Amino acid sequence: MVIIGVILLGLFTLSQSFFIVDERERVILFQFGEVKGLDFEPGLHLKTPFVQNTRSVERRVMSLDSRSEEFLTSEKKNVKVNYYVKWKVAELRKFYRATGGQELVAADRLSSIMNRALRDQFSTRTIREAVSDERNAIMQTVQEETREPVQELGVEIVDVRVKAIDLPDEVSESVYQRMRAERQRVAADFRARGKEEAEEIRADADRKAEVILANAYKQAEEIRGRGDARAAEIYANAYSDDQEFYQFYRSLNIYRRAFSGNDSVMVLQPEGELFKYFNPKDER
Repeated sequence: MVIIGVILLGLFTLSQSFFIVDERERVILFQFGEVKGLDFEPGLHLKTPFVQNTRSVERRVMSLDSRSEEFLTSEKKNVKVNYYVKWKVAELRKFYRATGGQELVAADRLSSIMNRALRDQFSTRTIREAVSDERNAIMQTVQEETREPVQELGVEIVDVRVKAIDLPDEVSESVYQRMRAERQRVAADFRARGKEEAEEIRADADRKAEVILANAYKQAEEIRGRGDARAAEIYANAYSDDQEFYQFYRSLNIYRRAFSGNDSVMVLQPEGELFKYFNPKDER
């Protein structure tokens, strides 16, 4: 039993003489609570058993995903801001002294620092400025202003981003109402201007149509006048050349028009002027 106990004690002592450093970790070596070594290379390392111990922290970039925080803008209106921070341990000794090597403690203190910086930035801007292209400028300013405070934690800020900027529910409804009223006003203005332009176009088209019709009527009357004058001239020439033939031709046209119907009835004297060309005894 003594031999077995000695062997087990030896194995336990041997196991306490080594520590393994993962490539995703950074390790601090302590001796009686005092830091004796930092930032060991990944792999297997020796330590003094029962005298020295180790503590590891994350080497990779970590995320601080905050809950929505309300900030007051320069217009004295609250906005709900949801953001995240990418950070990592920069100086291991400072990090241990400031947080005891606890990542949760570091995240809590980092959240307080970021909230103060964001609150200062939003307090100097309006809601419109905060949700516009100035968002990137806000993040850049916050990252610069928090660089020194987070260095005291042994932490480095890799990136800061705003995920969403929302208005409180009661403010959102009033803003939506104003936006809706503004859009309706703009739409009504567009409709009024469109109706005015349509009336102008319609009036101009009606005016042009009246001008075209008047010109056409004028030209038609001129053509008709010239035609009537030409016809009268032809009639006059024909009458002057042979008056008897002209009267005979006119009488034939009258006969044709008068007797064109099947049921035409006319009560006239045969000796009348109209039927003189039907009277064989008439001397022409």
